[in-house]
Amino acid sequence: MQSKDSPIELTFRHAGKEKPGCRAVRRSGGRLGQMLKFIGPAFIVSVAYIDPGNFATNIEGGSVYNYTLIWVILWSNVLAIFLQTMSAKLGIATGHNLPEMCAKAYSKRVNRVFWVLAEVGAMATDLAEFLGGTLGLNILFRMPMFYAGLLTGLLTFFICCLERYGQKLVEIVIAGFVAVVGAAYLLELFLARPDWAQVGWHTVVPSLPDGHALILAAGMLGATVMPHVIYLHSQLVRHRCGNGSAEEKRHHFKMEKIDIAIAMNIAFCVNAAMVAVSAAVFFRHGMVVDTMQQAQQSLTPLLGPLSGGAFGIALLASGLSSSAVGTMAGQTVMQGFVNLSIPVNLRRLITMLPALVIIAAGVNPMQALVWSQVALSFILPLPVLQMLSIAGKRKWMGEMVNRPWEQALGIAAAAVIIAMNALLLVLTFTGQA
Repeated sequence: MQSKDSPIELTFRHAGKEKPGCRAVRRSGGRLGQMLKFIGPAFIVSVAYIDPGNFATNIEGGSVYNYTLIWVILWSNVLAIFLQTMSAKLGIATGHNLPEMCAKAYSKRVNRVFWVLAEVGAMATDLAEFLGGTLGLNILFRMPMFYAGLLTGLLTFFICCLERYGQKLVEIVIAGFVAVVGAAYLLELFLARPDWAQVGWHTVVPSLPDGHALILAAGMLGATVMPHVIYLHSQLVRHRCGNGSAEEKRHHFKMEKIDIAIAMNIAFCVNAAMVAVSAAVFFRHGMVVDTMQQAQQSLTPLLGPLSGGAFGIALLASGLSSSAVGTMAGQTVMQGFVNLSIPVNLRRLITMLPALVIIAAGVNPMQALVWSQVALSFILPLPVLQMLSIAGKRKWMGEMVNRPWEQALGIAAAAVIIAMNALLLVLTFTGQA
């Protein structure tokens, strides 16, 4: 008897042959069932938008500038939705991830440069994520930082090993971590009781009081819109890339936009909550917070032990999940640009070293987190411009090629990022930042 295909996924055939790496999703089970089959890639990506770098920039921003910088979170999230949508569309339309398409579109020499710059961004990302997990263990269990760092590495290895059992399991685990962080900050909001009128006003009215606020704004942007997940999203959608027909691609893209809208707006709410809680607790009491430990220790007497514990759990969940996602993105970058494959465990050992050096040297982890996010804002224009150059060509994208307004919006987004970085450099070298 011939076996039946799975009711959820089947390997599709094209011209009598199976096309490796792609799976078609049957349209069965009703509208909700259809949506649930496509939910997942954006939730993996969203972890990068609530990673420990966000904790650092958002807490410092709220404690120093009250609610003033919440508008940065809003517009960073709008930009994130646009860029992740474009990345997903590229992966669905071409059947390849962004680094692989760069390998097709550019010379080997150019791709080596792209790879080096992407790896610099990956190092900054890994530093922030690894430090976050380490700080979470230190805060929750009073574990010495160095040993907490080693344990973070072991826990990350375990999460990465789940990938061998399928992407869907990883998506479920990561979504669980996102839920933990979201629940923790929902509790923090309830306990902190922020001024909602001020939250609403500063969400829609932009303001940069001084040069240091610009540094934090650049850090918030780098922490929210992260280069490595732009590369990763185009890879993750391939798991459900359909049978290759125009109809399947359009349906897949429609479902993925819903996935992105849900996941990115959850990330926005968590980030805005971080700033609001920091402003309501720290700024209100005249406290400038410059370490994660100080943040947790200050929350406990001001809001109670439940708040301090929730903060530590959220930081740990964020650090462990985002560290695993960073590893997945790093492998996508290496294999795509230069067809280089390094075992995941070896790569994790290599990327652990900078964080362990910083811990051993006694560098303030929170300041290291902030500056790592600023570095990411300088790397960010690269994947944006790469996407625009490929997504604007019909020979790569077919009927899903970017429309003129999409190209114009992408160019405007890249220009804003570059202008902010240029202004930051000017202020830094003139001593005004």
